[in-house]
Amino acid sequence: MNANKKLDIEQQEIVAKMRALINEVRKHNNAYYVMDAPTISDNEYDQLRLSLIELEERYPDLTQSDSPTASVGDDPLPSFSQVKHDIPMLSLGNVFNKDDLTEFMRRVNDRLSDKDKDPSYEVELKLDGLAVSLKYHNGHFVRGVTRGDGQTGEDITQNVRTINNIPLVLEAAFDIDVLEVRGEVLMPKAGFERLNREAKQSEGKVFANPRNAAAGSLRQLDPAVAANRPLAFYAYSVNQGLPEHITQQSAALAWLKEIGFTVSEVKVVNSVDQVQSYYESVIETRNSLPFEIDGMVIKVDDLQLQSQLGHLSREPRWATAYKFPAETAITKLNAIEWQVGRTGQITPVGKLEPVQVGGVTVSNVTLHNIGEIQRLDVRVGDTVSVHRAGDVIPKVTRVWHELRPEDTESVTLPANCPVCDSPVVLPEGEALARCTGELFCPAQQQEALIHFVSRKAMDIEGLGERWLISFFEQGIVKTVADIYHLQEHKADLVNFDRLGEKSVNNMLTAIEESKNTTLSRFIYAIGIKGVGETTAQNLAQHFGDLPPLMEASIEALEAVPDIGTITAELIYNFFRAEHNVEVIEALQQAGVHWDKVEQVVSDNLPLEGQTWVITGTLVESGMSRDDAKARLQVLGAKVSGSVSAKTSALLAGEKAGSKLTKAESLGVRVVLEEEFLALIEA
Repeated sequence: MNANKKLDIEQQEIVAKMRALINEVRKHNNAYYVMDAPTISDNEYDQLRLSLIELEERYPDLTQSDSPTASVGDDPLPSFSQVKHDIPMLSLGNVFNKDDLTEFMRRVNDRLSDKDKDPSYEVELKLDGLAVSLKYHNGHFVRGVTRGDGQTGEDITQNVRTINNIPLVLEAAFDIDVLEVRGEVLMPKAGFERLNREAKQSEGKVFANPRNAAAGSLRQLDPAVAANRPLAFYAYSVNQGLPEHITQQSAALAWLKEIGFTVSEVKVVNSVDQVQSYYESVIETRNSLPFEIDGMVIKVDDLQLQSQLGHLSREPRWATAYKFPAETAITKLNAIEWQVGRTGQITPVGKLEPVQVGGVTVSNVTLHNIGEIQRLDVRVGDTVSVHRAGDVIPKVTRVWHELRPEDTESVTLPANCPVCDSPVVLPEGEALARCTGELFCPAQQQEALIHFVSRKAMDIEGLGERWLISFFEQGIVKTVADIYHLQEHKADLVNFDRLGEKSVNNMLTAIEESKNTTLSRFIYAIGIKGVGETTAQNLAQHFGDLPPLMEASIEALEAVPDIGTITAELIYNFFRAEHNVEVIEALQQAGVHWDKVEQVVSDNLPLEGQTWVITGTLVESGMSRDDAKARLQVLGAKVSGSVSAKTSALLAGEKAGSKLTKAESLGVRVVLEEEFLALIEA
């Protein structure tokens, strides 16, 4: 660039951007090449350098003379049929560091008997492909199915048959009635690069990464297309048909390899440190592998212990995925939008210049809350690093203040809800801001409706979530007060699919009957944040009626048992939101009513200072444990979940178990239901 040339304002801004990028690239060149201590990822460095190159290509006349860029440094199917898995294909939980791994192994030990503790673990490479189940009958391949939702997958048998390394006949399994082998279909790196190279030449579809290429290939309706794709199958488990003499996961994989399947590298270890050592060695060599991996899978090796440990609804307790550090990318934050969740939480969402992170285009990023924005000191227009770990929502991990434009402004929490304009509150010491228009805010109304009719709230039988959402979507019900005007829409209701006249009449009768309620139920039903059944009971007992509660100061609310400053502020702000008051008034005008509650003097509670524990089933009264707990708390008692020498009394219903045994051994007073009912009546 001619140093003597006078620049206009726009050119000066471009040069300023170039200089900032040059300084950053030079700084990281020094850290990497001279100090051997890089402070950012290779991906972040590449993007910084690319940003500079793009500016220089657009404005060659403004290129700086000292720029580091000048230095060398079968027939097609109509669709796939659905197949239910004999055994669900569970997902894996994740750990991301040694501490997480230690916690996983601790949970495993906690569930095992003393003789089984500290089991061996089998460690596999976590292949980045598509999970598939293969089924064989008497050694002959009969079906291939995707994971799908874990319960049901897609039948991709014809495409699976085209994968070269999948054996279609297993002589060693002729005497096995049903053999189910699960594994990962992936596209090796060399094949992926060749596929994309050929696609570019023919102006065909170019895939973002090998996993997308493998998934897209398996879901081709024309098997001839799948046959031309370089796919491979790596087995990782036997879910049916494993010979009885095989008792370890590692032995099962060795057997699969022996009968003709391809399996990835396997290692058996005995401690956290051994897993960590292997993990770190794999990270160092992962780029030399013929396929992409995104971590390691750690499984209890003993199959009997796997069965003993069992699984949660979506994942086994005996296995986890140890994920590699996620990729990070640099981009620009173009805007911040405030979104309102179904529970009223106000969440900032960053709108990004779209960027590829881990093979996925990311344009939105969570900023969590106003505290996180302040911690990062992030502003609209900033350059940011975006981190994505597996399927976790992307987040901003760094703000490049060195590249900040001069015209940015600090981000502030909106004073009013962007959806309903109700005040937004952020209780002292809390990180989450909330909209106070719980009963009115459209973003929260579905949640408010569902909660309002629930069994422990207004208990409106027959008016479940399904119908509430349907009525809401049709505009018949918007706020909870509209529930008491459904009689006016009876002609419309009977026309809803599967909702006949008898069901409508029963629903309307239940709505009418719910008008006669209790103060504590009503307080719980209106859905004040932080107010559960017990707190609602305490509020009703303390204030006796709704008007004193609505008018109460924060200090007066803090005087109620078990209510701290944060909950007091939430209650106070709820009743200061004009729209909430309007809905409450509409409910009362519709006929919702209750009897005043006789207030208990707080300094004369009969169970003050006592600690009670509840066990068994209260049959005579039909009272739930939560109801019994609330009654005890109203009388001044603290209710604990475990028996100790400090326990004052154990309330024992029918089928009381180990807590009763422990109470008797410690000499703790045992109160049966009849005595308890007499106590609360008195």
